[in-house]
Amino acid sequence: MIRFEHDQFRCPGYFIKAAAAPFEKAGAAALRKRVFVDEQKIFKDHDSDTIDAVATTLVALSTYAHEPDEVVGTVRIHEPEPGLWWGSRLAVDRRFRTVARLGQQLIQLAVSTANGRGCHTFLAHVQAQNVPLFQKLAWSVEDEVDLHGFPHALMRADLSRYPPIADPESGWLSLVGGEEAARASVPRPVCHDVPALLAQHWHVDGSRA
Repeated sequence: MIRFEHDQFRCPGYFIKAAAAPFEKAGAAALRKRVFVDEQKIFKDHDSDTIDAVATTLVALSTYAHEPDEVVGTVRIHEPEPGLWWGSRLAVDRRFRTVARLGQQLIQLAVSTANGRGCHTFLAHVQAQNVPLFQKLAWSVEDEVDLHGFPHALMRADLSRYPPIADPESGWLSLVGGEEAARASVPRPVCHDVPALLAQHWHVDGSRA
């Protein structure tokens, strides 16, 4: 019998999409707990709240033999009043924070999804250490606040930099290579035949690959 190691079939590609399958939603919840409860200790037992009941959950999925494998990034968006959208609970698994710009791509999908649903204002409370990242992605600081005992900035997205997306459940496949793939310990050879059509994806600046 020939035995294959799991990582031999790990592909340097990530699906960026709205969560639809139960495992995607459960994986997003588990990731949020690992990041906000276990790692950052912002919350004591869990980070769930009433917003979860009305929010759209977005995820980044690693792949295994070209198929979705594990939720390694997530963010949620919701609309408390017509045209006003908020993003929150942006989290990326610590093992994947140096590859594929997953956080940036989740932000792209979040704002573009809201933009496709009639958004006129997109806001988020951003942890202080993440403000420079958001500023690079065309967000501006509106105010500074403390939330859960941690400094945050109230930030607004420049919607003109985020083309509307009508079907976030389809999302896109983001491929990585070179040093990024090496840092993720994901071998490229088993993924060389991914159809070129699936490799098309939105860049953070709104252009298509």
